[in-house]
Amino acid sequence: ALSRVLAASEGPHTYWILSNPEFLAEGTAMQDLAAPDRVLIGGAPTDEGLAAAGVLADIYANWVPRDRILTTNLWSSELSKLVANAMLAQRVSSVNSISLLCEKTGADVKEVSRAIGTDTRIGSKFLNASIGFGGSCFQKDILNLVYICESEGLHEVAQYWQQVVDMNEHQKKTFSGRIISSLFNTVTNKKIAILGFAFKKDTGDVRETPALTVCHMLMQDGALVHVYDPKVKKEDALSEFRYHNMEIDDTRLVFEASAGAAVDGAHAIVVLTEWDEFKTYDYSAFYQKMMKPAFLFDGRALLNRGMLEAIGFEVHTIGQARLQDTRMRIPTECDEDAEPPAKKAKQ
Repeated sequence: ALSRVLAASEGPHTYWILSNPEFLAEGTAMQDLAAPDRVLIGGAPTDEGLAAAGVLADIYANWVPRDRILTTNLWSSELSKLVANAMLAQRVSSVNSISLLCEKTGADVKEVSRAIGTDTRIGSKFLNASIGFGGSCFQKDILNLVYICESEGLHEVAQYWQQVVDMNEHQKKTFSGRIISSLFNTVTNKKIAILGFAFKKDTGDVRETPALTVCHMLMQDGALVHVYDPKVKKEDALSEFRYHNMEIDDTRLVFEASAGAAVDGAHAIVVLTEWDEFKTYDYSAFYQKMMKPAFLFDGRALLNRGMLEAIGFEVHTIGQARLQDTRMRIPTECDEDAEPPAKKAKQ
């Protein structure tokens, strides 16, 4: 389209159109630019187009090894950007779908991910189960890919990639529903402490963050949501709610200056971002400040579940089933002569 616009404009200048998509990850953009996995340059398959691509390649060659500079045509370059993010998002949705199966069967999605990640054909990256992917790129690029497929009449292909986005939405809503059902099917006027609002650690970006859906569903059910995130401000969160046309009562959304303030008097802690500092907290002290029974929902499988349960929390970790032996059980007369579960396990 740009080529046609320029071609329609008369003038003495000669031009060439190149595609040079970026592959920078938020939080590590400078490192990714300084030492990229690859640099991709797309141009017209003509002598002039190849020469133009060569000029740009020479600039990158000042710090990027030549074997990491790839040249191709325009469409291949543009699609490579969309497909790269689509494939990464697909891995997230794939492992999240398995996390739901693990919760039903008693498997641990961390162990499944570790096992399949050792397969060199698969690799270990992007296999951490979570409440879903966020950020400005994954969903946008997948939906662009879906649009292109639909435009070209590839409806089954479009549906395939649309399912990656649909699975992501399903994961967020399923996790939110579990919080409500576990807290005796209502969170009305219950204080819920949210640890993390950004879509990932080491950034204050809230675009398409999974926390948006979780907090919205909780507030829709009447919860008092108290958020602590080291980099996110309430104004940014409210702006994202407005962007998605999510109506909320902002008096029920409180951003606290510390995790301790968010947890004080809460019925539950919900971990939504994998900030490293969340692993260093004194959860025993948090437990003492909370309403009982105290719940903890780990949407990133970040914390030590055994340690938390020893403190007294009822823990719900994504991708892990809650074993029957960890639930409150009232013995009956028929149970009096039965051996305890621990003793049976030793036989």
